[in-house]
Amino acid sequence: MMGLMASDETRTDTRTETRTETRTKRQTETTRSATGTRAWTPWMTRLLVLGIVLAAVNLRPAITSLGALLEEVRDGLGMSGSVAGLLTSVPPLCFAVFGVAAPRLARRFGPGAVVFGGMIAITAGLLIRPYAGGTAGFLAATALALMGIALSNVLMPVIVKRFFPDRVGSMTGLYSMALAFGTSIAAAATVPVTNALGGHWQPGLAVWAVLGAAAALAWIPFVRARRASASAETAGSAGSDDRRADADGRQAEQPPLRITRSRTAWALAVFFGLQATAAYITMGWMAQIFRDAGVSAGTAGLLLAVIMVMGVPLAFVIPRVATRLPHQGPIVVVLGVCGLAGYAGLYFAPAGGAWVWALLLGVSNCAFPLALTMVGMRARTGAGVAQLSAFAQSTGYLISIPGPLLVGVLYQHSGGWGLPIALMSALMVPQILVGVLAGRDRTVEDEAVR
Repeated sequence: MMGLMASDETRTDTRTETRTETRTKRQTETTRSATGTRAWTPWMTRLLVLGIVLAAVNLRPAITSLGALLEEVRDGLGMSGSVAGLLTSVPPLCFAVFGVAAPRLARRFGPGAVVFGGMIAITAGLLIRPYAGGTAGFLAATALALMGIALSNVLMPVIVKRFFPDRVGSMTGLYSMALAFGTSIAAAATVPVTNALGGHWQPGLAVWAVLGAAAALAWIPFVRARRASASAETAGSAGSDDRRADADGRQAEQPPLRITRSRTAWALAVFFGLQATAAYITMGWMAQIFRDAGVSAGTAGLLLAVIMVMGVPLAFVIPRVATRLPHQGPIVVVLGVCGLAGYAGLYFAPAGGAWVWALLLGVSNCAFPLALTMVGMRARTGAGVAQLSAFAQSTGYLISIPGPLLVGVLYQHSGGWGLPIALMSALMVPQILVGVLAGRDRTVEDEAVR
């Protein structure tokens, strides 16, 4: 009897080791094909992680650096409040228009090449826009930088899902934390850097192109993959389907998705759009709200930085907690309540409790890493994540376009921030509701197959 038990344990251990070795080999082949290299070494893994972090750092300075100097840019270019509101609506518009093309470009050129191109576009746009010579040129150069951001926005969750399938929560947290760091450092440092460079807003905005150049260098080794997406998708889908393999080890063929038939996809897209609305209103206008309340420009930049820097620790914690919960609705509710409290304080005592409101709004802004995490959790395969990421982000950013523009119009015609803040508060309620729906434990493959 003891011999039989030992034999069974031996066979069980052998099968476990075989499955582990198979998954390891598959992941190695996935990453190898994705980079176009003959061997995948530990330093390539570390370089990929570094590239993800550097790319994430570059996804918001183009926006928050402008928010910190919006008044100076408006005066320098002769913008009205409505045009400035249009300027703050450009980011979600570009994200919606260019983000939808990311999966197709990744299939053709490989995700590494597309992200590399995105970093180049960010660098070029940030260098050109301060010296473009007018509002039209400024908008065009900003759109170029935002195009690079849009492509990387969509592909980051896909890359994390494919190359780190067993660490989606921790890698999404790392990526989100780096994004929050880049957002906050640009908000906090833009005014001091501008003053150090002579007080002119042009070099204060252009200096952030250095980050884009550094990120582009890190992605050079991953540029050569022409068929990365197809190769990685084959291996990644196989890895995701291990649990559904039949007794003979054969994989069931995955039917194509009609993503618009998925209620979860729509809920996630609307949630993404509403949190993006709040985020871009914050990045575009929050510093000005504090300045109009009597706070100095430098302090207003620091307050905006506090809002953004809250995402550094929380963006690492929230995805890890979210992946351990069957339903992410409770996290959505907590973040929404913090946002409502922050807006209420901003309405009644914008200067007196400024630091408290900044902390609360910073917690609320962490809906973004939660949305990214849910993108990875609401699909089983790499193809599903790619479709869901493109759909949720492109649709979501389309939804968010009117928000910053409407805030600018309301501010200009009402002469104060009461109506804009009331609008921000009102939008938080549907954000909570659709976020709870998006957080349910289900996948788009179950809802959107033909």
